[in-house]
Amino acid sequence: QVQLVESGGPLVQAGGSLRLSCAASVFSFWTYTMTWYRQGPGKQRGLSAPIAAVVPGQLRYSLSLRGRFTISRDNPGNMLYLQMNDLKPEDTAEYYCSVRIPPARFWGQGTQVTVHA
Repeated sequence: QVQLVESGGPLVQAGGSLRLSCAASVFSFWTYTMTWYRQGPGKQRGLSAPIAAVVPGQLRYSLSLRGRFTISRDNPGNMLYLQMNDLKPEDTAEYYCSVRIPPARFWGQGTQVTVHA
């Protein structure tokens, strides 16, 4: 049984930082690509583009969004993280961690991040 549980998304002021966590109950966690998605207001989760992914064998990756976000994983602890710095109001969204284990894609329940100007 696959279970993903996100946490770490309280209110924050613009310019602040947050670290989101995802506890993954996934057998052989280290063999799967783990991904963070976000769903803005009024948008469908399934249509949201991934914002960060870390593949097997990779522990950390700083990606687009002008270097503000870094995804990392702790394989022994079955944990996925998203470090978000210099947050902006447009980063307000529901954030989900996800894993694709063919033929299905699994999602957590999401954690809300609200950034105030």
